[in-house]
Amino acid sequence: MAEQSEERASEKRPYIGGQAVIEGVMMRAPRGLSIAVRRPDGSLVILEEPYTPKGARLFKLPLLRGVATLGEALQLGWRALKFSAEQQVPEGEEMPEEEGKGAIVLSTVLALGLFVALPQLLASGSGKLFGVDFGLDDPRFHVVIGLFKLLIVFLYMVAISRIPEIRRTFQFHGAEHKTIHAYEQDLELTVENVQAQTTLHPRCGTTFLVVVVLMSIVAGSLAAPLVLPAGMDGLLGQVALLTLRIALLPFIAAFSFELQRLSARYCTKGPLRIFLLPGFLFQKITTREPDDDQVEVAIAAMEAAAWREREAAEEPIEAAAPAPSPALEPLVFPSFEGFRAALSRGLRSGAVLGQG
Repeated sequence: MAEQSEERASEKRPYIGGQAVIEGVMMRAPRGLSIAVRRPDGSLVILEEPYTPKGARLFKLPLLRGVATLGEALQLGWRALKFSAEQQVPEGEEMPEEEGKGAIVLSTVLALGLFVALPQLLASGSGKLFGVDFGLDDPRFHVVIGLFKLLIVFLYMVAISRIPEIRRTFQFHGAEHKTIHAYEQDLELTVENVQAQTTLHPRCGTTFLVVVVLMSIVAGSLAAPLVLPAGMDGLLGQVALLTLRIALLPFIAAFSFELQRLSARYCTKGPLRIFLLPGFLFQKITTREPDDDQVEVAIAAMEAAAWREREAAEEPIEAAAPAPSPALEPLVFPSFEGFRAALSRGLRSGAVLGQG
């Protein structure tokens, strides 16, 4: 029996990744997408549909795929957050579309200000305070910027983790990681098996953020001497450096994506595991131990995505060609047990269609 389990676990399984949303979890398989959310009345609503990655084959090449994946993840993530927020709105009310678009613009501006401009301002100010003459192309300056950036990210995560709603989202984040671990080990997706897993995962977006910060130190140190005019200083120099660092973000994200892929593949065991520690330390903040109800939601999201993946795999090759995904109605289940019963009959044949 143990040998059979090891054989099953060694078989290559479709990669499924996820994201925590408001009172729920999104899971994405190569050909299936699902968002599972717990409504205030305790019912379970699931939006699941076929998924076709966008972009040409060119964007599957190393480095280019990092930028494409990040852009697609942001788009899907915002959509999942919007859907999950809608499920918490009382029946008969709607979320204003304008507020959602405004939130995207505002959050982008705040993120650039808080995590790009502020660290540079603090690094420059600290140099003047301690009498250190930082040049814009001085590697020490970029190291200090990186340290301030890590500090700001840390303080920001700690601060928002004290907000009850965010703390619950971090619990769903932990449930998502636990469920993915159980799936990757080919364990039966029960609450008990999932709860036994760790909340830390090497492919987490939090780890990616830490890698981006570390890569930005290297990128800034190399690019500043090559791009900025020699001797540039003062306010104009600071603005030029800030513009350069913002322009470098797509390239930094691309390299960070490849580094995280390598570390997740080769650094999970043995002494190389030390390279995962910085990301794991920050994940200690952004993931929390979930309760059983939250784990049920994560399992539902995983099983819905895996079900859609199996459905897509059984289609004829002609039918699997890239095409716009059909708009499917969300499925509503009175409970997790109701979801499981419907899944055994084909999921959509045993569910109640709900409003998105």
